Amino acid sequence: MANTTRRGFLRGAMKAAAGAAVAPLIIPSRALGADGHVAPSGRLALGLIGMGKMCSGHLGGLLGRGDVHVAALCDVESLRLETCRKRVDEAYAGRTGEPGYRACDVYRDFREVVARPDLDAILIATPTHWHALISVAAMQAGKDVYCEKPLSLTVAEGRAVVEAARRYRRVFQTGSQQRSDRSFRFACELVRNGRIGRVEKIHIGVGGPPDLCYLPAEPTPPSLDWDLWLGPAPARPYHHVLCPLDDYEMWPQWRYYWDYCGGGMTDWGAHHFDIAQWALGMDESGPVEILPPEASPEKRLTYRYANGTLVYHGGNTGQAGVEIHGSEGRIGVDRGVLVAEPQALLRETWGPGDVRLYESHDHMGNWLDCIRSRRPTICPASVGHRSVTVCHLGNLAYRLKRPLVWEPEREQFAQDPLADRLLWRPMRAPWVL
Repeated sequence: MANTTRRGFLRGAMKAAAGAAVAPLIIPSRALGADGHVAPSGRLALGLIGMGKMCSGHLGGLLGRGDVHVAALCDVESLRLETCRKRVDEAYAGRTGEPGYRACDVYRDFREVVARPDLDAILIATPTHWHALISVAAMQAGKDVYCEKPLSLTVAEGRAVVEAARRYRRVFQTGSQQRSDRSFRFACELVRNGRIGRVEKIHIGVGGPPDLCYLPAEPTPPSLDWDLWLGPAPARPYHHVLCPLDDYEMWPQWRYYWDYCGGGMTDWGAHHFDIAQWALGMDESGPVEILPPEASPEKRLTYRYANGTLVYHGGNTGQAGVEIHGSEGRIGVDRGVLVAEPQALLRETWGPGDVRLYESHDHMGNWLDCIRSRRPTICPASVGHRSVTVCHLGNLAYRLKRPLVWEPEREQFAQDPLADRLLWRPMRAPWVL
């Protein structure tokens, strides 16, 4: 794709970060757990970027691990950043027995974090419109990356992340944690081993496409660097719905606006369409045709795969977010839900000749293990990109209101230059990918 081969990642911006000298953080042995089973040199030093509600859970899990050290935090909002810093310092102070122990440094600008030579890896939990830029910058700087889903704002951005992971040989994990859930894996194995016969259709129950943002202007809180929050997105005034200062009480709504994310289609869609791709064995491919509701016999967004399988946006029975219908049975799977017809499918056991999928029981732990082993994660950049591409294609069909013919190998539409132009978006200066 012509737009994904452009170079100059973070042109100029990264030059400024490269010159930032940051002293390495020395972690004494007394900072370990009481059993002292992990040597300081064996601990991974992590930087976390985007300290909102999603990252709060990640932070709690990481602070409970003895094999990592949260060494840097970054956010554009200073009050939230200070709250998280105190949380980290208090957790590590409890291990050292030293009141006032400073365990991590804080930053407003992500470029200072990725430039630190002492960090092994970066966790990114920013709004989606920042995912690709920060991921590529971190990998250019030699860091392994965990990036929350959806992986990208556009198809072109996702391809740039994939290319960077390959070029810099980085261990990358997309935050599609349903792949590390036994029920989702088992459901996909049932499908891949033909236990429901030929797959005929899949219903995906997630929200719809994003809206344009016409929220009125509000005064910008003094603790927030609003221009840096916007970054590559178009300039607009602050509104608390996009970035609430107390996002521990409410979910920010940026994910439902076109400039920052892809609505419910890429929010929960990046989870559930990802499972459909996994079940169909399409991790390196995708659909070949997308019909908007206006052009679909089912009057709903419809994807057609080369083998004839149809994937619908919606139409679920209500039992599960992912419902897979085959010629000989049906499977429904969701978080905490696994149903099948016939029910005997749920008692299926595997033999030596059956297909077994990548097994992970801890999504974050899988990433950390793979950093040490240098093996691929359960949801690397290439998989996260292909899964969210399905969501992006659906949003474009909704937007254009006409059928689209997709060529997954080329990641372009067939003889459709207008639709191709929507595979990427211009970025606000000085940001460029």
